[in-house]
Order: sequence, then C-alpha cells, then structure tokens
Amino acid sequence: MTPPAPSTHRPPGAAASGTGPAPGFGRRAAAIVAVAAMLPYLTLKILWLTGSSIGVSEPGLMNDPAMVGLNAMTFGMDAVGLLLALAFAARWGLRLPAWLVLLPLWVGTGLLSVLIVSMPVVIATSGLGAFEGGPIRSWIYLMVYGGFMVQGIGLMAAFALYARDRWPAAFTTATGRPFPSLTRPLQRLLAWGALPVATVLGGVRLAWALDGQVGAVQDGLKGVLAIAGAAALVVMVERRGRGPFWRPLVAAWLGAGSLFAWGLYALIITSAGGPLSAGAGGPEAFVELFGVLTGLVMGLCGAFLLAERSGVGHVDAVQEPLEGDDRERDRRTADHGHR
Repeated sequence: MTPPAPSTHRPPGAAASGTGPAPGFGRRAAAIVAVAAMLPYLTLKILWLTGSSIGVSEPGLMNDPAMVGLNAMTFGMDAVGLLLALAFAARWGLRLPAWLVLLPLWVGTGLLSVLIVSMPVVIATSGLGAFEGGPIRSWIYLMVYGGFMVQGIGLMAAFALYARDRWPAAFTTATGRPFPSLTRPLQRLLAWGALPVATVLGGVRLAWALDGQVGAVQDGLKGVLAIAGAAALVVMVERRGRGPFWRPLVAAWLGAGSLFAWGLYALIITSAGGPLSAGAGGPEAFVELFGVLTGLVMGLCGAFLLAERSGVGHVDAVQEPLEGDDRERDRRTADHGHR
C-alpha cells in the first residue's frame, strides 16, 4: 500500500502560533518606515513632558495640567503604534491576540486616514499659513503632520500585508460568501440602525465643509467616510455583491474608525479643558458624541461579522463547516487553519 503524500496544508493555528511565513520585504520595509516616522514625534513629546518649550511661543503652555495629560495620552498612542509596527515586522507578531492588533489599529487608522488625505490638500492650498497664529510654531505642525502622513501610510501598508498573511480569507473570498451566523439578526439591526445616523452625521460634516469653515477639508472627508462606511457595513451584513470582501471591509473599517476615533478625541479635548478646548461645545459637541456612539455600534457589528466569517474569534461553526456530526476531524476546515 502506497503511503499518502505529505500534505502541504498549513495546520490549524499555524499563524496564531507564530509558525507562519516570515514577514516579506514589503511588510518589513513598510513597518520600518512607520517606526522611523514615529521617532521625531515621540521625541518631541518626551521633551515637552520633561519641561522643554521647544517649538512653543508661550513657555508655560506645556506646563498646563491639561496639556501634560494630553501630551502623555498622545505619546502613549504613538508608542502603541510603534509596538504594533515592530510586531508587523516580526514573526512573533502573528502570536498576538487578534483583538490586541485590531482594536488599536482600528482607532489609529481612523485618525490617520483623515490626516493622510486632508493635510496635503491643506498645505497645497494654504501653505504654512494654515498653521500660523497659535502658540505652536509652524515648523512643529509641519514636522508632526508630515510624520503622521508617513507613519500612517507605512503602518497601514504593513498592517494590510500582515492581515493578508494572517487572515487570507478576507482578501480571497467574495462579499456574498455564505457562512453560518448566529448573530446575523443583531448585525442587521446594528448595521441598518447605524446607516441613517451616520448619513445625518456625514451630511452635517459635508455642509460644514461646503460652508468653508475652519477644517473644511477634514470635515468633508469625515462626512464621506461616515456615509460610505455605514453603507459598506450594510453590504457586508447583507452579503450583497460578488466582488472581493476586502473592498467593503476597508470602507466600513475606515468609516467606523473615523467616527469613533475623531469623536472620542474631540470629547477628550473638551473634557480636559485647557488651551485646546477653547471654543469647544455647541452643535459640534453633539456631532462628536453621536459620532463616537455610531462608530462604536458599527465597530461592534463589524467585530461580530468578522469573528463569525473568518474565524478570528475561534467560532467552531465557522471554522469547521465541513466537519460532520461525528466530529472525527476527518475533513479540512473551510478557513484552512488561518486565524
């Protein structure tokens, strides 16, 4: 009797255990670029937190308790991004729990995606004049926002390549792919409930942008992302279309992340008080509050969908749809062991 040929199939949990393929050149290069772009910002935050007034026209500004707290918070956020970039460049990054990767990246990409698109437009149309008139010198803004753009591109590129290795089904399957889902009624309720709210919030943002207010470019982009993200989430939940699943996933990811992250950031600024909260409140505060809540609802809906669709949450009904009732483990899992 001829013995069976050795299987090249990756065993279940290979990626999760860190035995998957080593990061390729593209993934490592993107992560290194992101890390390099983060270092000037982290250095600036350390200087401000230790009493330096570099780049500040009002020396006492960074000693304000609210500013100290905000600087510590933003330093921590960028430090988390740096650790994730390092994880994307190494094989041990595949061993990280999915939530530990996805949650901070969801918030981070929601913030950075808006800056990546809006800041080049602002600089091209207004030059450094857009950053003049405040207590922070214009070259600081240029360094910080330039770094944000580079680190955002590098981090998102590294994450996309990392996700392709860890969860390939999201890139290779169609949006209309059927799969068992115990929470689909809840997903439909959340997705369809978020759509009209996100549409209103996006419409308000677009109206502000057309009004030519300060931050018009960012408002316009946030409005488009909110509406497109909510619509894409409905497409994902209803499994409409034969195109690749990653297309509506990217739109829903950025739309929900932008609503949640920017709304939460604005509410923290307002609650902290201090120089940055001047002029905060009014209708803008309600838009930010509803943005946080709507983004959170969309994020939870997407989390349920991804867990059941791709096995991120180790849901047996999704990971083993080909397994018979006898549970003899005699068939391959539909997700090919990728988690």
